[in-house]
Amino acid sequence: MPREMGLVAAGVYVVLGRWLARLQMRGRDPAFALLNIAAMYFFFFWGEQQQHRYQLLFSLLFAAYLALGFAQYLALRYWSERSGLLSWCLAVLMPVGVLVAIRYAPLREIARLFHPSIRLVLQRHPEFSLDSVFIGSSYLAFRTSHLALEVRNGAVPRPGCWEYLSFAFFAPTLAVGPINPYSQYRLGFVETGHPEIPLGRALLRVLVGAVKYAFLGPLLNQLTYSGLLLDGHPHVWVDLPIAAVAYYLYLYCNFSGFCDIAIGGAGLMGIPVAENFANPFRARNVKDFWNRWHITLSQYMRDVVFTPLSKALVRAFGPAQANHGIALTILVVFLVIGMWHGVGWNFLAFGALHGLGVAINHYYTIALKKWLTKEQFGAYNRNRLIHVAAVTLTFLFVAASLFLFANDWDAMKSIFSMLRMH
Repeated sequence: MPREMGLVAAGVYVVLGRWLARLQMRGRDPAFALLNIAAMYFFFFWGEQQQHRYQLLFSLLFAAYLALGFAQYLALRYWSERSGLLSWCLAVLMPVGVLVAIRYAPLREIARLFHPSIRLVLQRHPEFSLDSVFIGSSYLAFRTSHLALEVRNGAVPRPGCWEYLSFAFFAPTLAVGPINPYSQYRLGFVETGHPEIPLGRALLRVLVGAVKYAFLGPLLNQLTYSGLLLDGHPHVWVDLPIAAVAYYLYLYCNFSGFCDIAIGGAGLMGIPVAENFANPFRARNVKDFWNRWHITLSQYMRDVVFTPLSKALVRAFGPAQANHGIALTILVVFLVIGMWHGVGWNFLAFGALHGLGVAINHYYTIALKKWLTKEQFGAYNRNRLIHVAAVTLTFLFVAASLFLFANDWDAMKSIFSMLRMH
């Protein structure tokens, strides 16, 4: 799709979205849902259909995506009308189960049930996956499962079908989040207490995000593993830490830049979106890092996994073993985070490494509080030298751990083979 056409379409979407969100009349929610469904089709499916041989495939996938969102709404409605913990667990876990099915679906076997042209596409593109086509499927799963939890806890009333679909397929947060809670999203539609988001600030947020995503990100990418080390030429060992730090900075600019665009774009329509970053480079430890990096994912894991699992383990082990139960829950949470980021042992190892980091910090904090008085513990946290050392070590730990996140096994072997030549 030409960039100019995309920008014009985005402008039209924002103007129509702002107008519809401000309406207080019947028919607003269906219109807003249809606007977002049309935006999803235009930005993520229409461009692909311009290649005639893929038209049938992408038409079917678009229809399947819509059916998936509607099926999740029906499941929420069905289970929310039934009492008992099991019904609510099913309502929360169904979207996540669908995500697992999308990521691990045996496409070659499924394709035999459809048109020969679809099988031909899969043969020509063995790297094709449903996860790469169902744009934002993981964010859709986490948003809708968190909504089920909010409904169960009484934080929000159960939405109607059109409200659900507009939230599930809200275009600014569809592709890469943030995982905006439904309770915050609906603040943009209330008649009273509507949050005022200055247009100038929202537009500036979009521009800042565009600079980070389209300028600084690609610039830093030239020094990352793919840009610096995987060029087929030998490298000295000092290039490895350079690539590690550059990848960390690139990932931040790329991801936070896109989130800035999403938050600013939603803000132009008057719809608040949760923040996803809070200066992660100032993190004092790994736990603090995850309170600053991909904040909405951390909050989701806290609400959906950590809180219920830690309570269950504390009840099972007893209060005396509560700290060990919490540490075990931390490891489980980060293994799930690793698997959520991608399919492959390297993502699982990335999650395990960060889980160990947070668990170690958990025990270290307990030990400090045990060894030090309250005044000494406060002085320890205020000490500037300790703070600088902690922030530096955390930065280096995160940068080094992202080596697992950025590279599969083949890329790792290639990198070290290039470094061994010097």
